[in-house]
Amino acid sequence: MNGGGMLSGRTVLVTGASRGIGRATALALHREGANVVLHYGNDKDSAQATADRLGDRVRLVQGDLRDSAERRRVWVEATDWRDGVDVLVNNAGAWLASDIDDAETWQQGWEANLELNLLAPADLCREAILSFRARGGGIIVNVTSRSAHRGDDTGHLAYGAAKGGLLALTKGIARGYGKDNILAYAVAPGWVATDIAAHVSPGNSSLSSLPLGEVTPPEDVAEVITFLASGRSRHSTGATVDITGADYVR
Repeated sequence: MNGGGMLSGRTVLVTGASRGIGRATALALHREGANVVLHYGNDKDSAQATADRLGDRVRLVQGDLRDSAERRRVWVEATDWRDGVDVLVNNAGAWLASDIDDAETWQQGWEANLELNLLAPADLCREAILSFRARGGGIIVNVTSRSAHRGDDTGHLAYGAAKGGLLALTKGIARGYGKDNILAYAVAPGWVATDIAAHVSPGNSSLSSLPLGEVTPPEDVAEVITFLASGRSRHSTGATVDITGADYVR
């Protein structure tokens, strides 16, 4: 039985949904009536706990998004569940180092960041576009980063570059496929209370520099994603919503 809400009856694939922003987004989408496909990589226990909390209208799909064949399989399993996906939320990613002082780790860092933070969501965007054109439209929400605008620190240059590429991809999709009723949005969080920001704690200088004095709750990001996924602001397609607590203001 579908719940009520602005996403009632729609099926949404959320990548990286076992914890953090992905988990909060899955909960928010489900609350608004969506059928939610929870993708996870390795953390089956956390993914299952989230699925158990949701109860109905949820399906778990495991897949290593570093592998192109796995990315395709994740999409196929998601679309087979309810005869198609209406919304893709590309949330999965990782803040991976690219040490400039060591040639091997530099190369590995670039390859890993591009694979997970750009190529994986790009492949899923391609699958979504091909499907959405046949279905008469759909929505893509890509989770980028403030690093996509300002770049990242010297130890994470590849991460910032990959997220910048994802942002450009989102804009291109919005411009190129609006005619097909395909909407594409980006959200660009700053520090969010997830594993990545575990070092930003009370008393830490990074925390004291934040205008609101706290890292962003993942629920704040989830609320924005859920609204964009609803399609209730069609003419915002191509836009990027910054969610940084005014830590980074364009």
